[in-house]
Amino acid sequence: MSRQQIIAAIDEEIGRLHQVRKLLQSSSGNLSTGPSAKTRKERVLSPDARQRISAAQKRRWAKQKREIAAAAKK
Repeated sequence: MSRQQIIAAIDEEIGRLHQVRKLLQSSSGNLSTGPSAKTRKERVLSPDARQRISAAQKRRWAKQKREIAAAAKK
């Protein structure tokens, strides 16, 4: 490749990059980040819901512990 061909290839790439930049800066470019991105609301659980979830997890842990103990006895 000659220098002129290399320079022409670089100019073409620069042109493509400028087009991509314009697309990204436009308001129609929907990306998940940036100032126009929708933020996700934090979920708020009631104390009762937290207590039910906690009790269910403790039951799962107890069941797992019983199964491990039973397997160890065999």
